[in-house]
Amino acid sequence: MATHDIDRIDHSVLYTTDMDATAATYEALGFTLSPLSMHMGADRPGGERRPMGAGNRCALFGRTYLELLGLYGDGSVDPWNIRPLIEQYEGLHGYSFGCPDVAVTEKRLRAAGLSSSGVLPLQRDVETPDGVATARFQAVHLDRARTPEGLIHAAHHLTPELIHQSRYLEHANGATHLHSVLLAVDDADLEDTVARYALILDVEPAAEGSLRVLSLPLGRVEIVAVSAFREMRPDEPVPALPYMAGQTVAVKDVNAARALVEGNGFTTRELPDGFFVGAAQARGAALAFMAV
Repeated sequence: MATHDIDRIDHSVLYTTDMDATAATYEALGFTLSPLSMHMGADRPGGERRPMGAGNRCALFGRTYLELLGLYGDGSVDPWNIRPLIEQYEGLHGYSFGCPDVAVTEKRLRAAGLSSSGVLPLQRDVETPDGVATARFQAVHLDRARTPEGLIHAAHHLTPELIHQSRYLEHANGATHLHSVLLAVDDADLEDTVARYALILDVEPAAEGSLRVLSLPLGRVEIVAVSAFREMRPDEPVPALPYMAGQTVAVKDVNAARALVEGNGFTTRELPDGFFVGAAQARGAALAFMAV
């Protein structure tokens, strides 16, 4: 049986400069969100942890989640150079892949020429029933020159119980996990992008119609040429390439989820196994719901 040092899509990252509006949208889409939590991090291994000018609210599922990352302050604190990304558009600009042993993943990515960050510490304070506690993580960042689509990293949770608290895991829309993320690229870049993600994830790609799919034990990356994307979703924008165009959550009952979403004023569009809400209404990236 194959083993993976990266075993899942841990979470997606949707960037916003208006956390209140973005959080209200995702709550109306049927997600329970965690309270705002501000990030502290270091820009090098062993470095001092400092405020990062960002904080999040998350839709948590137990092992995966959707992260809404709000940017705060005047922009002078931006250690990961995030703000230039959202000058193009606000929306999905990041994926975090889960790894059980960050040192093993860091060694493989470094040897492949994909990362030079080393293992970096990250922490944020979170509310718990017993008071405020500090959630801690370790991460390996992919070199940005190798990931023009956004900020990509692999992360290991040192305190997962502080993140995936049971009180946040039930969602009105019945969401159970992050199923996939969708990346649209220039037609000429498709093969190189697929090869790059195969190297990042250490998996073999497969073709599903116009999609190239890289499957992990939990979650998958879907890559599509922009010409095919425009045929698949002709009404969806393509503000830049490469473009993190959407994400899909699995739900217990797709009909119940659709009734809730439409009842809260969103326009839905049909998919073979579910439906999606377009990027214009879902704060910059299409959000699909599919039956488990």
